[in-house]
Amino acid sequence: MNTLIEHIRLYKNRDAALVCLTAYTTPMAQSIAPHVDLILVGDSVGTVLYGMDDTTGVTLDMMIAHGKAVMRAKPDVPVIVDMPFGSYEESDEHALASAQRAMSETGAHGVKLEGGVDMASRIKMLIDNNIPVMAHIGLQPQSVIKDGGYKIKGRGDAQIEALLEDAKAVEAAGAFAIVIEGTVAEVAERITKAVSIPTIGIGASVACDGQILVIDDLLGAHHGHLPKFAKRYAHLTQDIDAAVKLFAQDVRTRRFPDDAHIYKK
Repeated sequence: MNTLIEHIRLYKNRDAALVCLTAYTTPMAQSIAPHVDLILVGDSVGTVLYGMDDTTGVTLDMMIAHGKAVMRAKPDVPVIVDMPFGSYEESDEHALASAQRAMSETGAHGVKLEGGVDMASRIKMLIDNNIPVMAHIGLQPQSVIKDGGYKIKGRGDAQIEALLEDAKAVEAAGAFAIVIEGTVAEVAERITKAVSIPTIGIGASVACDGQILVIDDLLGAHHGHLPKFAKRYAHLTQDIDAAVKLFAQDVRTRRFPDDAHIYKK
């Protein structure tokens, strides 16, 4: 397995948690790479950049294009590409073909797919073919239509047991880490203690071995709904609004371009 991926395994039960963020473009990857331990080219690109209602409309071609963009930044941390809805559910062989294409065309270090017990054979197939896999359990955005919305997981004994089974199944299949999304904090902590691979929380527990956020949510650069678990560290939509307003005023009053921004003989 890639040494960058092996390094991620070392974050299990460390005092300093694993720092992960999404990126979809070269400039963003260049900006965040010095500060994070892992970059995810998330299928969240569909909602934050393309204005989709959910991630189910994201295609493998889209993920590959954005994966290439992130890899052009030459980050020195592992880059994981999301397997989009419809690219792996059909069969183990279908999952392998999709993952091989994503890996070969982007040069990324691994892939992520949603699912637990139901996707264990897919994960094993990829691992057996030397493709590192990060699993994703709990709230699964690609299942939002089937689940009837974005519903928090880990409420009730049946859900808790199912989540524990999912975590243990993906661990046994060979996943190097598990994203736990939208899951009751106490349950996410319990899952973290139950497995030997790092867990990465998003709307889960601070007890997870790492945390991930969508970069646009963190920066306040997304006009859509902000999930409860997403903390804004900046307000870029406000900055963009102010900057464009000033530009428009300068253009309309012919203050731009001025002498400093034109060419002369």
